[in-house]
Amino acid sequence: MKARIKFLQKPSCTTCRKAKAFLEKRKVELESRDLGKDRLSVAELDALIGERDYRKFLNTRNELYRSRKMGQSPPSRDEALQLMAGEPNLIRRPVVVRGSEIVLGYDEEALKRIAK
Repeated sequence: MKARIKFLQKPSCTTCRKAKAFLEKRKVELESRDLGKDRLSVAELDALIGERDYRKFLNTRNELYRSRKMGQSPPSRDEALQLMAGEPNLIRRPVVVRGSEIVLGYDEEALKRIAK
């Protein structure tokens, strides 16, 4: 039995669709969550990010990211969690989770590993 893979995405996101198709081709069972309709709470984001660098979870192409110049002066972790919970588009997508492994965005090598 393969481990279920959590797939956090927005159906309108091209990168998400590309990653989803890639994983489905590998016959992986996905547990999808539409971040637009079913937002992640601050607590869920906190648990998801864990000890990782929260800045990697920020979507650099997002309007809020650019307008607040987060690249030059990133928000604190707490602030970033609040912002991502309030504005799901600020989360880099898709977020693919299997056990303790997480893949952000479309990273073919990492997706191949997680799909094994």
